[in-house]
Amino acid sequence: MNFGGIDEDQYSSFDAARVLILPVSYEGTVSYGTGTGRGAMAIVDASRNMELYEEETDSEAYKVGIHTLPEFEPRPDPESMMTELYEYSKELLRSNKFVCMLGGEHSVSAPIIKAHAEKFHNLSVLQIDAHADLRDTYDGTPHSHASIMARVVKDMRIPSVQVGIRSISADEARLLGTGVPTKIYWARDVVGKMDWIDEALENLTENVYLTIDIDGLDPSLVPTTGTPEPGGLGWYETLTLIRKLAEKKRIVGMDLVEYSYFENYDSPAFLCSKLVYKSLAYIFRDETPKVMGAS
Repeated sequence: MNFGGIDEDQYSSFDAARVLILPVSYEGTVSYGTGTGRGAMAIVDASRNMELYEEETDSEAYKVGIHTLPEFEPRPDPESMMTELYEYSKELLRSNKFVCMLGGEHSVSAPIIKAHAEKFHNLSVLQIDAHADLRDTYDGTPHSHASIMARVVKDMRIPSVQVGIRSISADEARLLGTGVPTKIYWARDVVGKMDWIDEALENLTENVYLTIDIDGLDPSLVPTTGTPEPGGLGWYETLTLIRKLAEKKRIVGMDLVEYSYFENYDSPAFLCSKLVYKSLAYIFRDETPKVMGAS
């Protein structure tokens, strides 16, 4: 169950790898659809059917070295889950490898972002999502999937850009007026367009953590997610955003979350695995040899 089905030890061992795939099987605070707890390993499984040549970068991106870690399994309660995942993330970052987490619900991004903020100076976050996730607490816990960006911009004060947002509560809207360090690019203003991307990236710092809640994409592409909001981003505008981000900034870590596994419905998992792989190809475009020699 290596990501990409990579079986050559020279590209898949921990020591040889530049990239660590961290599957996190957790849906401890879900509030609507279920299945995210099985999402991470379903993405890894689907990835074994991808072609490993990435045509935009003319590269076999896996040759940078991709190692798949064991599943990080659920802890008994949200607080212990976040604490132990934070400590584990710090340990992984000491290896100076690139961590790509697969969720799992979105709450698990917060401790990983915290670990990255402690390692990388001048960090900001690019969030692709349907929801602002700025509630201080939800269903009685600050460690909710609906609160992850409150932890980032309110508690950690990490500047952020939120893209594709189309669902927000009144309390979240009020929070936006208090000066929290975030800028929202609403789905209604950006879907089907590319002219906003450069401006959005200018609001980010040198080092960027990329968090992709897959419900940021239109549910016609990925209907199997916890809260499938209508009217999201398309495939190519999402790719263009991530490609330009990799060109203009230094992506130091990433995750993809909120894919919900449904038996015998594999295409959304395949899309998630492809999106992760193409993102890695963009990020490491200068570290992998070219296949056809294109620059």
